[in-house]
Amino acid sequence: MDETIATFLIQDGVTNGAVYALLGLAIVLVFSVTRVIFIPQGEFVAHGALTLAMLDAGRVPGTTKLLLCFGAVGFLLDLWRMRQDARLTHLLRSIAVNLLLPGVVYGLVLVLAPLQLPSFVRAAITIAIIAPMGYYVYRIAYRPLADASVLVLLIASIGVHLAIVGLGLIFFGPEGFRAAPLDDSSFTLGPMLVTVQSLMIYVATILIMVGLYIFFDKTLFGKALKATAVNRLGARLVGVRTELTGATAFVMAAAIAAISGVLIGPITTIYYDTGFLIGLKGFVAAILGGMVSFPVTAIAAIGVGLVESFASFFASDFKEIIVFGLIVPVLIWLSFGASHHEEE
Repeated sequence: MDETIATFLIQDGVTNGAVYALLGLAIVLVFSVTRVIFIPQGEFVAHGALTLAMLDAGRVPGTTKLLLCFGAVGFLLDLWRMRQDARLTHLLRSIAVNLLLPGVVYGLVLVLAPLQLPSFVRAAITIAIIAPMGYYVYRIAYRPLADASVLVLLIASIGVHLAIVGLGLIFFGPEGFRAAPLDDSSFTLGPMLVTVQSLMIYVATILIMVGLYIFFDKTLFGKALKATAVNRLGARLVGVRTELTGATAFVMAAAIAAISGVLIGPITTIYYDTGFLIGLKGFVAAILGGMVSFPVTAIAAIGVGLVESFASFFASDFKEIIVFGLIVPVLIWLSFGASHHEEE
């Protein structure tokens, strides 16, 4: 270990930590609104990276077909829900959201995918494909369980995770892919080689963190989203549309995951199941942040990235154990200050 090696380890740790921060922010976002510990967040990141890689190759990504399948299932659930109280406006809204939107996205991708579009346009198409999936996952798996306990919602998250991993294998196959960088330029800063792609990760993390803070603490709609998690029935009584707040949180989380996938796709090879491990490290950052604070979660994620980086140098075989072991002392510390009854 010398100064040069330490500098590179810090650079790598901060870059990875910024990625974990994006996932941790999305996990805290969903939990703050819906009380759902969103384990499949990492799968959306992997699907975003793989979608971008497919678009780079001029191919139609499998996520477009997955979007169509999700929309069809959502439409069938809406029909079942409207069986006793069918209204034309509700039917038209369901057709537009569940059938028309995925169909339009699929048609546009079918036309645009073979074209040699600029990298940022392909990234925007990727986000447009992945973000609506957040709504469909919420509609299919979580909205029917909106009033369930946190434990039931956690079990549902595990099921959704396993389902999405299996669907990823079906639509992308077992091969790994790496997307083309949005910007392949770089410059030297002392002994370090800094890429513009890594700078984009830092900027995206800062902008999303600031945006979420302003949204939740300074806007009426953001406060309505937080009220839904604190007291769902009370929020409903004062006029907050709890179904809308839940769907909004999941769409925002899926969009953040898509942005994360777009940013990390060019710097590492992504497989259909890569997202699980990345998502767990984002979850570690969210736990260290107490599942409530966006700034603390971002800072904790940088710490997780640094611990992982230095652990890979000093004890690479135990790297994952060290990273995930960070949760234990934090949970013990938090348990000392917990005043909730076991039933709560």
